[in-house]
Amino acid sequence: MKKISFLALLLLPCLFIGFYSCDKKTKSQEEDTINKGKAIILVDETLLPVIEDQVAVFESQHNASITLIGKSESEIVQQLSKNKQQLAILSRELTKNEAEIFDNKKIIVKATPLATDAIAFISHKNNNDTLIDLNKVITFIQGKNQSDFKGLVFDNPNSSTVRYIKELAKVNALPKDKIFSFETNNEVIEFVSKNKGMIGVVGVNWLFQPSPKMQEVVDNVKLLSVKSLKGNTYVKPTQDNIAAGLYPMTREIKMLNYQPYPGLGMGFASFVSGDIGQRIILKSGLVPVKIPNRNIIIRNQINNNKK
Repeated sequence: MKKISFLALLLLPCLFIGFYSCDKKTKSQEEDTINKGKAIILVDETLLPVIEDQVAVFESQHNASITLIGKSESEIVQQLSKNKQQLAILSRELTKNEAEIFDNKKIIVKATPLATDAIAFISHKNNNDTLIDLNKVITFIQGKNQSDFKGLVFDNPNSSTVRYIKELAKVNALPKDKIFSFETNNEVIEFVSKNKGMIGVVGVNWLFQPSPKMQEVVDNVKLLSVKSLKGNTYVKPTQDNIAAGLYPMTREIKMLNYQPYPGLGMGFASFVSGDIGQRIILKSGLVPVKIPNRNIIIRNQINNNKK
């Protein structure tokens, strides 16, 4: 009997530690769920304005704190592929090589389509020309017909915009002559607004939804209509044209979730792809994946009585 009591005393601290550990693990999981907790999301800088609006509304409805970090596509891919971050919003998914670290851990990406975005060409508002031929842009990027443009202005050498244009032109690098690059879309818009003849290449979201301090700058640039590689019509990147597939430079925006558990990333992706999130997308100038419902109430009788 004494031996049993002695063994029980020895085992008691171990049992206490075991129960404490289990309790602590459960508490930790409860702190990060689909509806509450903290999360860091890397965002393609060309998409930042509309995602900032999404976070503001999401946080107002949930006990959650989401930190957005706007970076170039290349920087985001590097951080994901090294498992330094697990959540990102991009215009493409990771390649097999880039996702190798997650494949080795048997973590399957949850890719949620959020919207369709467009790449826009802009010029100074006083430029006479309102049209641009995509064929001429491609030959210019290929180093041919350098007299077609005074200069093309990009946001960042590592951005998704540059990658898109290079893939379109089938080149590994941009030419050195008449190519200008900055760090952000706002810098591109500001540069074009002050330099006649320059053509800026930006995400359309920055034009339809500028910050208050950028509104005056955006008013000083002109959105160009683009002639596709096939066909003779020139099309502006409006919501209707993007949704109808008429505008030639579009891309699907997705949230990539590599979290190994159903955390806040999953909740935010569900929110953006849901009714409220898609309404925010619609208001931003991008095209929602699902058109939000509009409930129309039809009355059989109109009450004209005035109180």
